[in-house]
Amino acid sequence: MRLGDDVDDHCSRCKRGTDHSVVSMIGEEVLKTRCRTCNNEHKYRQNKGRNKEMTNKEAFDHVLASITGTQPETPAPGAKKTSKKTKS
Repeated sequence: MRLGDDVDDHCSRCKRGTDHSVVSMIGEEVLKTRCRTCNNEHKYRQNKGRNKEMTNKEAFDHVLASITGTQPETPAPGAKKTSKKTKS
């Protein structure tokens, strides 16, 4: 690998795996990359994201919240959804 080469990595700003360019290296080891989507420069994470990628619904809720200025409803980690049944 060389400076400027393309590599997949996890972007801390985009919160997902995207295409990156190699920015700095020591020997054969990549140290920093730059996201080709948002131009954020960060240390090379070898495409190991901290969180899983957003589902389609989570992404939609996030965009909707940014437009309306409200917070999206996010369930607590590990919480299971319960269905409420109504009696007719």
